[in-house]
Amino acid sequence: MNRLEILPSAHSVSLEPNDAHRLASLCGQFDENLRLIEQRLNVEIRSRDNFFAVYGDAEAAQLAIDTIYNLYQQTAHYPELPIEEVHLNLRQSARNKPMTQPVSNLKPASDIENFSVIRTKKGNIKPRGLNQQRYVRAMQTHDINFGIGPAGTGKTYLAVACAVEALLRDEVERILLVRPAVEAGERLGFLPGDLAQKVDPYLRPLYDALHEMLGFEAVVKLQERSVIEIAPLAYMRGRTLNSAYIILDESQNTTREQMKMFLTRIGFGSTAVITGDTSQIDLPKGVSSGLIHAREVLKNAEEISFTNFESRDVVRHPVVQTVVDAYDSFESQS
Repeated sequence: MNRLEILPSAHSVSLEPNDAHRLASLCGQFDENLRLIEQRLNVEIRSRDNFFAVYGDAEAAQLAIDTIYNLYQQTAHYPELPIEEVHLNLRQSARNKPMTQPVSNLKPASDIENFSVIRTKKGNIKPRGLNQQRYVRAMQTHDINFGIGPAGTGKTYLAVACAVEALLRDEVERILLVRPAVEAGERLGFLPGDLAQKVDPYLRPLYDALHEMLGFEAVVKLQERSVIEIAPLAYMRGRTLNSAYIILDESQNTTREQMKMFLTRIGFGSTAVITGDTSQIDLPKGVSSGLIHAREVLKNAEEISFTNFESRDVVRHPVVQTVVDAYDSFESQS
């Protein structure tokens, strides 16, 4: 192999297998992926074939090597590595201390090669980043799961994906999408229809995810057969839900009593996923959130999983992370 001349200050790695297509995917068009890593970590990257050398601050250079190595593992699953994956891996690397052992002796930090994708009718969905992977693993192994964190972290989208996969595998007989009917500055009373129809527009993100994973016509037919059901939380009282995948979205707007009621509806063969963002509570002043209360009450229950997302886990445009951090900083100083 024709290697670059390496200065003593360089951090380096040889990527195996030496696959030209995967290396091209790693680097991106006109090396845009490498340039992004350089820009974000303030380092210089030089490469030849499967050999990469990074110059700069020792810690930043090691973070760059970690990111390059982890991204190369993911090229086995992507024809073209999305720029979003580079952003996510940079965030993930920044959250961990630099590795002390040689990269060539490590297994992929994200265990990406051993992690199966979520299979839906319209295509496969792969969790991005360690937190999303842990979240999906938890939903596949626990009956009750909490996904808590800011908007854009994929907590609701992945819950819908796991629900669709479970339905297609005949592991459950139906999917229920539930939401508390709490106004977020709007006035539900002025919307036409009954309570279910008033809440329906607020579940649009869940509809969009279902349409993407199953197709519009399939979703309509499944709703007509009540295989997919959309319901306000108030409609859950008195029901026992067997063989169902139940997703409670916007759970930060449940009261303590509502959360307890919901959690005790779960029957045999069912999986429940409760998602919410504790920074966006729209309950009346003086009413405590059922999500915050449940997190404290159930934190030691081994049968129940909690996945906590942070701004670094945001999978939307990078500016969304900046917005979340700015609001958190402002509100903490208020």
